Amino acid sequence: MALATRITIERVTNASLVDLWKAWHTPSDIMKWNTPDPAWHTPSSENDLRVGGKFKHRMEAKDGSFGFDFEGIYDMVEPYKEITYTMPDGRTSTTLFAAADGQTHIVTTFDAETENDPELQKQGWQAILDNFVKYVESTDL
Repeated sequence: MALATRITIERVTNASLVDLWKAWHTPSDIMKWNTPDPAWHTPSSENDLRVGGKFKHRMEAKDGSFGFDFEGIYDMVEPYKEITYTMPDGRTSTTLFAAADGQTHIVTTFDAETENDPELQKQGWQAILDNFVKYVESTDL
């Protein structure tokens, strides 16, 4: 069996670790930033951030042409440091948070799925992370 392609994305933000942690897992915040571009949105979000807890974010094209549920079960939750989850197809994702010198470094590594080109997946996940950073840096949380 071939090993899954692992993809890593990252960003540094000036937002405080406390603020960005809250925005990362609060459904009302997730619905505002969880999009790769303005043509998409997240009309619903459920999130139970604890080991064994589940999340489900509905992502849709605003024109109604496509949509899907992005979901998983948390395997590890270390507040302000690490979140790891497994998606229904067995792929995993880990996000690490590290604060230093007034900034927070966010790194996500995930298993690529097999239907879309890995570079396209990296671009999409990076665009969502970029949108998250824009959101936390421009919002009073």
